[in-house]
Amino acid sequence: MFEHILVAADGSSHSLEAAKKGVDIAKTQTSCFVTIVHVVDEIPSHTDVMGMDFEPRDWPTHRKERVRPVEELFEQHSVNFKTKHLYGEPGPTIVSQANQSNVDLVVIGSRGLNPLQQMVLGSVSHKVAKRAQCPVMIVKKNK
Repeated sequence: MFEHILVAADGSSHSLEAAKKGVDIAKTQTSCFVTIVHVVDEIPSHTDVMGMDFEPRDWPTHRKERVRPVEELFEQHSVNFKTKHLYGEPGPTIVSQANQSNVDLVVIGSRGLNPLQQMVLGSVSHKVAKRAQCPVMIVKKNK
């Protein structure tokens, strides 16, 4: 049913929960490939609101470390995957990647933004669910 799954990962605990769900789904499929997509938002106001402690141009030294726990999860469960590090606004970039790659499912975490963050940024998971051409699973973190 799901031959190609896109898992959105930003290094947060919320994206790790989504990755766990992605692993669970991929393991039930006879032949499944996962693309882990990590998007760095280069808009300064967005990075300020989200509290990034470094500039996006410095990201190459950080990006592999941030996504590594997600990759390790897929490795531990012997799920075939590749990782793509992209730059841009996360919602549209994830949607574009999903639609261009003809994925069968997008799995994304729900961060739970505070009111200021939601007003400035909007919900990435909502943007993806609204515009992706495939089913989108939004995974909430267990409390």
